[in-house]
Amino acid sequence: MTPAIRLALNGASGRMGRALLALVREDRRFELVSALVSSISTHHGALVFPESSASLRYTREWGVVAASVVIDFSGPDGLAAALDYCTAHRAALVTGTTGLDAAMQTRLHEASQQIPLLHAANFSLGVAVLTRLLRDAAAALPDWDLEIVEAHHARKEDAPSGTALALGHAAAEARGTRLANDAVYVREGRPGARRSGSIGFAVVRGGDVVGEHTALLLGQGERVELSHRATDRSIFARGALEAAAWLAGKEPGAYSIDDMLQERLQEPPILL
Repeated sequence: MTPAIRLALNGASGRMGRALLALVREDRRFELVSALVSSISTHHGALVFPESSASLRYTREWGVVAASVVIDFSGPDGLAAALDYCTAHRAALVTGTTGLDAAMQTRLHEASQQIPLLHAANFSLGVAVLTRLLRDAAAALPDWDLEIVEAHHARKEDAPSGTALALGHAAAEARGTRLANDAVYVREGRPGARRSGSIGFAVVRGGDVVGEHTALLLGQGERVELSHRATDRSIFARGALEAAAWLAGKEPGAYSIDDMLQERLQEPPILL
């Protein structure tokens, strides 16, 4: 029997952390060895699973961690601490922390030369498949107009979403260009005719929408629509756990959800 993967959660009291805790306690692939919280978290010292016999408590101390994989959904400071631990102990790191500056991006790149590291803005496996499909479609239809429409709940503060931007980057790269050159984020007044090769973004905010992304490729007399709709936030936690299980034991390097999907595509089908 394969030994359980020793897992630490960083940002365990946040929204994603709580979703991960709900899933990992039923996931026999993992042994949860630490639930780390920020210095201002009110969860510090409380039992992680108070209704069970497990005595694991929320902690701020990395010194008591003994993990082979860390999943991080914290913030820039929390991610910095996770990087320090993982590089010192050669633990794999899966992180979904966003809002990173250039210095932190450099740290991630340097750390990936010492440990297996997977950083993603969105851990939905469906979004990963959508990105692959869009990359192929954008390359196959290089002259078609491309628009990306995204919708999220009313409380989301950034726009376009990180996922929408990642889709734009993937499409631009597939066409041999850069999103910085082609993106159009605002249209109002009389902006003139659409510039050939541009990638437009439209943003919807309202209600409790978890996340919706649609890529529209528009040609003459026909169009292709590629869409993904999230209806349950637990999909992101589930994807992060899949990534952690896959990343454990890998050689040092910078990995992506797409790398995991590509490996699955190369596996022989299971015959029933």
